[in-house]
This record gives sequence, C-alpha cells and structure tokens, in this order.
Amino acid sequence: MDVIAGGIEANVRTHENPIRWFEPFCRHVTGAQRLTPRPPIYVIVRMSNTAAKAVSSFLWMACLAARPQLYAEDWPQWRGPDRTGQVPKTARIPATLPTQPREVWRLEIGAGLASPVIAGGKVFYFDNQNGKETLHAIHADNARELWRTPIADVFTDEQGPSGPRCTPLVDGDRVYAQSGKGELQCLSVADGQLLWHLNFMKDFGAAFLGEDSPVPGAAEHGYTAAPVVIDQRLIACAGGTNGTGVVCVEKRTGKLLWKSQNDRAAYAAPVIATLAGVQQAVCFTVEGLIGLALEDGSLLWRIPLKTPYGRNCTTPVIMGDWVVVGSYRAGLVGVKVSAERADADKAGTRAPLRAEKVWQNKQVPMNFSSPVCVGRYLFGLGPARQLVCVEVETGHLAWSKQGYVTTAAELAHAAFLVMGENILLYSDDGLLALIAGDPAGCRELGRAHVSGMNWCNPAYADGRLYLRDGMKATGMLYCIELLP
Repeated sequence: MDVIAGGIEANVRTHENPIRWFEPFCRHVTGAQRLTPRPPIYVIVRMSNTAAKAVSSFLWMACLAARPQLYAEDWPQWRGPDRTGQVPKTARIPATLPTQPREVWRLEIGAGLASPVIAGGKVFYFDNQNGKETLHAIHADNARELWRTPIADVFTDEQGPSGPRCTPLVDGDRVYAQSGKGELQCLSVADGQLLWHLNFMKDFGAAFLGEDSPVPGAAEHGYTAAPVVIDQRLIACAGGTNGTGVVCVEKRTGKLLWKSQNDRAAYAAPVIATLAGVQQAVCFTVEGLIGLALEDGSLLWRIPLKTPYGRNCTTPVIMGDWVVVGSYRAGLVGVKVSAERADADKAGTRAPLRAEKVWQNKQVPMNFSSPVCVGRYLFGLGPARQLVCVEVETGHLAWSKQGYVTTAAELAHAAFLVMGENILLYSDDGLLALIAGDPAGCRELGRAHVSGMNWCNPAYADGRLYLRDGMKATGMLYCIELLP
C-alpha cells in the first residue's frame, strides 16, 4: 500500500494478504491473537491529513465492530467447545489432507497423557517437570513459553508415562488443572497464579490407593475425567462415597454449591446436555450412567452399569434424548431419556425423568477411545482395532473397517474430530486420516503421518492442529497446519 499522511509518503507495496499490514493495529484495539486471512488485493491510497484522520477513525470503529470475529475458534477443553469432538460450524476446515502437512513448530515437553487445549491465542499443556505435574501456557504462533505452574506431585503407574492424565479446562480468564491424584486448581490465564484449589481426598473423602487398588476406577489409575463448566458452576467427579461422588463449586471461588451421590469416579469426563427438555450434568461413573440437576445436584435418572475394575472411560455422546457410552466389558450401550417419571425404586423414590437402556451391543465394546456422532450415527474404535459405524437409535453396526490402528487391541487408541460431514482420525501411531461421515461405508479423503506414539485428543483452531506424542517418557508438542 502507498499511504501519504502528513506530507510523508510510506511505500508498503505487497501482493500478500493486506491483513498483515492491518493486523498490528487490530491486535492493539481488540487483543485478538490472529486474524483470519482474506484474498490478496492491491491498494494504493494517497490522502491528506484530514482524510487520513477520517480513515483512521473509520478503521478504528470498524475494528471494534468486528471484534468478536477477529478471534479464531478456540478449543478450550476436552473434546472441544462443547465436549462433543465437533469442530465449530463457523470454523475453516480441510476438504482433504495434505500428504505432508506443514509443521509450524514443535516443542519438546515432559511426560504425560493430558491433551493440549487452545484459547485466546495461548496453548495450555500439562506435563511432568522434575517430579511435579506442571501446567504451561505458550504462545500459539511460536511456542514461546508465557508461564508454568507446578500443580501437584506426579502420578505414576504401569499404564503409561509418569505424569498428568487430565486435559486442562480454560474458561475466560481462568484455567483449571486436575492432577492424577485429585488436586484441582484454578489459575489465572494471564500469569498462572493460583486463585483457589481443592483436593478430592482431603475435602471430599475420596479414596486414592494407586495401582492394584481394591477400589476400582480413578482410585487405581488416577483422575483423568476433566471437570466441566456451565454458567457459574464447575462440576467434577470427585468420587467420594459419603455423598460427594459428584461435586459442584462456584467456578470463581471454589465455594461448594452442592454435592451428590456416592458414585466412585471412573475415567469418563462429565458433559452438559439437555435431555427430555432438562439441562443436566451427565456422568459415567464406576456405578453407572447418571443425570444430575444443575441447580442442586439431585438425581434425575440412573442406569446401573458396573464393570470389573470400574473401567468406564468413554465420554458420553448425546444425540437428541439419547446417551451412548461404551465400556470394554459392558459393550456399547444406548440409553433413551424421557420426561415420564421413573418407577419407584426399593426405597420408594421416583426419579423425575425416566431412563431406559434400549440396546446393548457387546460386539462393539469401546475401551478408552471416545466416539463421535455425525447425524444419527456413531463413529469410533471397536475391540479389534477397527473403525466402526453404529446407528445410535438401534445399536446396529452399519460397517467396520480395519487398517487405521495397528497397536495391540487392549492398548489401541484413536481420537476423532468431526469436521462438517467428515471425521478426522488421529491414531495412536501418529496417523491422521480424514474419513467421510457416511453410514454407507468407509471412504477415505486423505491421510498423513504427523507424530509418534500417543494417546492424545488433539485441539483444532483456525486450520491448525495441536497435538502431543510420547508414550514412555518425554515427547513432542506439535502445531500442524492443515489448510493451504
């Protein structure tokens, strides 16, 4: 651009994206981290002082008006903005995959299995640093570290590397980190300073005995279920058996708002869903699948679903009034929730909503890889390391396909992100594959190899994928560009 103002001419001729000229100004006004590119243009502007001031005022007001659109779509928590694995509809997504995606940066990090998240131009990751589970904030564009804060002593067992296993949660100016041993901390996004903390053992009487524990679930292999925020509440599966199975605290202060049930914590993250017209917290615990009222934690419905070792791992998937969960021993289970009151239990209590286990498919049990939903169909990883497509309302297997995951079946993992009508698969050996979300059959749209061994659920924002590897010790954190 040629800009003349105040009698001084400045040459900024470029055929590149003009936003790069305008971006520093917009960042200053809005605090945005990155602007979405636009098509290239050529502009020559010559103006007087008066005109320059007028244009400057116009640009200032336009930038303020556009402020909400200047932020890239965030991926601030486990499985994305609403915990469904769905990329926001407004996001730019690839129609295929480049055979060699551009690696924007890579960063060597400590051991751990917690997945990264991104919010406000910052990537947050959780790893083992000198025997402490440590939360980091880095710049999304260049991986420059902004701060790091140790959370708790490191968790160790034989299932994976010594380090954190729970994905951080970002909500506005707060970030929440939960350690493998049940320490929950709220930190400032700006500088990582501790704002409040709770401990599931000390504050709620939960048991934590470690590997080979006679107590199933998180008491054995650590707390992996990321808490969830809704309005001013934070809800966590604490696992206490004295009425503190699930707890709700004020997200800004940590003050206890309610506690509910005697369910021991399993490994599945809770979700917020509207079922039978009632917004609620849905939790998959050692004892089964439950729905709790957000206001007071009262039980809305329950489906008992106990398995050996409390190995209930998959995040509940919601489709309409349906809830689908999977367990290695119980299989895949479809539950329908309705507004009709449930029958009275042995104590004469009637839950406000009725939940019915409509189907159970033991041919496609899902271990610890959470599936996703596209339309009326569920897509996930089956027991023989195969991709499977299952109809949500019937449990009928539409198709299965081998060849995307090659790890031993009991250790096999794949992450799934829904991108429009397609699904991005990230396998445990670092393969990315874009698959059509088609119940008629498996149709591949592109593939690329991007990392080493992992059990990671990637974060996606503004055309970039953030992921980690490293199953035995240290690994790498990557930023991969998926769009041209």
